[in-house]
Order: sequence, then structure tokens, then C-alpha cells
Amino acid sequence: MISLSGAAVSYGRRTVWRDLDLDVRPGEFLAVLGPNGSGKTSLVKALLGRQPLSAGTLSILGRPPRDAGRHIGYVPQQAALSAQAMLRARDLVRFGIDGHRFGPRLRSSAVRHRVDEILEQVGASAYADVPLGQLSGGERQRVRIAQALATDPRILLCDEPLLSLDLNHQRAVTELIDARRRSHDTAVVFVTHEINPILDQVDRVLYLAPGGHRVGTPEEVLTSESLSRLYGTHIDVVRVRGRIVVVGAPDEPPAQPHHTDELPDPDGARP
Repeated sequence: MISLSGAAVSYGRRTVWRDLDLDVRPGEFLAVLGPNGSGKTSLVKALLGRQPLSAGTLSILGRPPRDAGRHIGYVPQQAALSAQAMLRARDLVRFGIDGHRFGPRLRSSAVRHRVDEILEQVGASAYADVPLGQLSGGERQRVRIAQALATDPRILLCDEPLLSLDLNHQRAVTELIDARRRSHDTAVVFVTHEINPILDQVDRVLYLAPGGHRVGTPEEVLTSESLSRLYGTHIDVVRVRGRIVVVGAPDEPPAQPHHTDELPDPDGARP
């Protein structure tokens, strides 16, 4: 589904990551973790075809990323609504179906039925005609997932979709995404600053850090030895009641018992 070989991204003289080899299989749930400035946002941009590689190759479904856009469903970070505030939930989902078209949108009953069907799938039918500005953060994320699913994507790219959500909404959003990949064999790339809400769903982890990167299962990557090597300093990884706590990573706050501690990218960039 996704193939990177010897991939690197640089900004001027600064290389964010290099020598990245990664193949993502159908139906796989890949979590992308890493501290500030490690290149998570750069990876998202590269997969969307909005950030060229400085070295290596990247293909999506065997083609360049820009040619595979219609096969990628994208769930962005929570953001200020501004101009979208008065859009209804169903309007946003419809943009996912025909927002790429020039000129008047299609006014077919088939499109309306498809919008209603997707909203029902994500449990958002009750507020289909409510303006986005009146929805809670969890409700808006359901609608964004619906928009991402509008074209029946083969890859679902989720960029920090759990930010600003309480535990109940985190669970609901995670279950929606996991249900999609299980029912349609959709590959999921899930960029996050918290591993614990998705730990039961994750097949592999890509951990980006100042000292390089590591790809493997959570049991292989999220260990004291592995993260200490990536950070170049001693890191403790503790498992408490089935949760993972990372202690001692640079530029991170004190550990909390319910999640790994990692901040979003400092530049706040979004594709």
C-alpha cells in the first residue's frame, strides 16, 4: 500500500529523517510516534504528496503520492473552524465526494444517499444538518472521519485525530477507525502523541527521534533499550496496568500514568 525506500526529508541543511525503509500492508494499523521536531508532520505531507523527498523513493499503491490522492482518506488535526463554522456536517462530507470538481456540484439522489450512509456509519446522523460550529470536538471528529471515508479510500491517514478529545471520545474515534480497517482491509497510518488509546489496535510502530528511527511491534520499539538508543540518553519505559509510560525523554513533560508523554510538532504545520 505504502512503500518508502532510503527516504529522507531535509529543510536546507537540516535533515529531519533519513534512510527510512517502510512497507505498509493492507489492513495494517501503523502508529507514528515521536517528540517535537522529529518529522511526523513531514511524513504526513510526504504521504499526501505535498512534501518532496530529498532522497530515496516513496510510492502509494505503486504510483507517486500525488497520483494516489483519491485513494487516501485524510483525517486532519483539530483546527479552528473559521469559515467552516456554518457548514453543516453533511456539507463537509459531501466535499469529500465531489469537492475536487470544478463548477456546480452534482445534485443526484445517489450522492445524497451516500452522504447519509456514511454519516450513519460513523454515528453522526443525528447532527447531519447541524452547523459544525455547534458540534463538540468528538462530534466534529466523527464528521471528519466520515469525510475521509467518502471516497472509499484504501489508505486512511490520521494526523493527531485524538488531540483535545476526552477519553470517551478518544475511544469512540479509535474504534471507528479500527472498524473501518477491519471491514475493508484499509491500511491505517495513525500519527499520535499518545500510544495508549490505540495500543490494542496497533500492529507496528514507527518511532521517529533525534537519533534515527525504529520500526517494529510495540513490544519491540517501546522499550527502555530501544528509546534510549534513539534519544542518546537513558529513557525508562514502564508498563503500568497495561499502559505504557515513557520517563526521561528530552523536551517532554513528567510522565502521567495513563499515557505516553509526547508533544505535537512545534511548528503546528498541517498539510
